[in-house]
Amino acid sequence: MTILAVDIGNTNIHLGIVENRQILERVTFATDDVDWLGKKASPLIEELADPVNTPVVICSVVPDLTAKVARRAEATVESDVLVIGEDIPLPLKLDLRNPDTVGADRVVAAAMAFERMGGPVIVADFGSAITIDCVSNDGIFLGGAILPGLNLSASALANQTAALPLVELAVPETPWGRDTAEAISAGIIFGALGALREITERYAEQLGQWPEVIATGGDAPLIAKHCDFIHAVVPDLVLMGIELAYDVCQTSPSQ
Repeated sequence: MTILAVDIGNTNIHLGIVENRQILERVTFATDDVDWLGKKASPLIEELADPVNTPVVICSVVPDLTAKVARRAEATVESDVLVIGEDIPLPLKLDLRNPDTVGADRVVAAAMAFERMGGPVIVADFGSAITIDCVSNDGIFLGGAILPGLNLSASALANQTAALPLVELAVPETPWGRDTAEAISAGIIFGALGALREITERYAEQLGQWPEVIATGGDAPLIAKHCDFIHAVVPDLVLMGIELAYDVCQTSPSQ
């Protein structure tokens, strides 16, 4: 079935027409532009074969925006507007101390990766924050690690120190930065790579096998270019996972 998936992140909102785990059309805009949701979504709605019967499914990590986006979506389309975690349950079993606090985007991305790989998998999302989550061999979301994102780290250094500048991150030619800007880039980028490797190794020790690593998020291509154990970069993993969550809900015997 075709859905209009909405992924509300801390920095951007991603809209996508998703069918059979394929992104047919997509658009991205800043969360600050949410008031223009109808205008941003109109090109996608025009592409829908059956707008009235195409559900809008929202996955959000920004609670203050969830209801606002839902209202604007209801005013823009004539179909059902559903929110994952409210109208649609999360698509994986969770082995967590406080399941209600986990970000829905983390779980739907992990579910999509598990469906595709068919075994233990790690999803590393390099966005505003870095999340490195693990799914067991039997499809249970075990939890993960959360780190500051690359640009968040750069901003923190610039804002919390007297002399360090805000730099545009780029991998230096050598492991050691030869000026301050290169040193900041080296520390942040190589530090994220090191964190991914260390966390993955610790997950593997607990699992008893090496899981596949799937990377997503805006900074994933930069990291993957310098990482030899990332299996694939999937930019739209959350959008595909939103459709998976919807499908699981529709086919569940309890529904």
